[in-house]
Amino acid sequence: MKLNKLKIGKTETPGNLLLAPMADVTNLAFRLLCRQNGADLTYTEMISADALLNENRKSLLKGLSSPEDRPFGVQLVGSSPEKLREAALFIEDEYRPELIDVNMGCPAKRITGTGCGSALLNSKKLIYEIISDLTDVLKTPVTAKIRILKRDEKTLEIARLIEEAGASALTIHGRRAEQMYSGSSDLTVIRAVKQELSIPVIANGDIRNEESAEAALDFTECDGLMIGRAAMGNPFIFKRIRHYLETGERLEFDRQVRQLEDFENYIALLEEYDLHASTNIRMHAHWFTKGLRGSRQIREKINNLKDGKAIVELIKDFHTENY
Repeated sequence: MKLNKLKIGKTETPGNLLLAPMADVTNLAFRLLCRQNGADLTYTEMISADALLNENRKSLLKGLSSPEDRPFGVQLVGSSPEKLREAALFIEDEYRPELIDVNMGCPAKRITGTGCGSALLNSKKLIYEIISDLTDVLKTPVTAKIRILKRDEKTLEIARLIEEAGASALTIHGRRAEQMYSGSSDLTVIRAVKQELSIPVIANGDIRNEESAEAALDFTECDGLMIGRAAMGNPFIFKRIRHYLETGERLEFDRQVRQLEDFENYIALLEEYDLHASTNIRMHAHWFTKGLRGSRQIREKINNLKDGKAIVELIKDFHTENY
């Protein structure tokens, strides 16, 4: 399977590798870093429609973009068609994204407990109303992200409903909500959805490396891949997968050096866009050092630091002293 172009609405990208919307992860700095490494399309962190309408500052920052961060999508989470419509109109006018996505897949209890995220999959009427309302009032193409359900036929029914309501693309994560992130992503169900719909279908779940990316594309025949947790602290995964799909060969690289350079670039981007105050730098530092030699000792020291530059220097010094 080779890298293919992806077209959603009027937006066309040279490849079909997407960065998933992830809470506390996909801020503007991280999206730009993934884009520099080969991501074709990125999504913001999920933005609560309620918080946005209440002019919550952190929610407003989540939609921040730049000319280098295009095309990009904004993901909304909510359960009220009226509030989602109002929030989407604000986003369209304020941020002018290429896509607006509706979160119908988040399994976190703090989200489903309010009837949002994957809880929406229990109401076909509400799903149709939300998507159709948005497509009626927006000029921006609307997409949705869902999880599979216990019965395959119900998953297909929801997918068809989203297409009928006017969505321009659908991303499907191959786990049920109750699985959270345990078990494996079910590519068989994702393939069935792809065969059922005429709009682009994006596969999500367990895209961890070159082989899993190729296998998911070959088996499901989906239009694109959305990479989530595997990109946390590891934006270079996009370059690796892109190179492999284009050439059939693996990229040779020094993981220790690569992740340190990426983290240093990430801190610089946080500074450039004044995102330090709204970012948990220590949490990101843990992700960027995960799996590296001596990472346990580094993390223990990171916990005592708050400044991004100090963390970078700590990691550099550790690397110099030990390798």
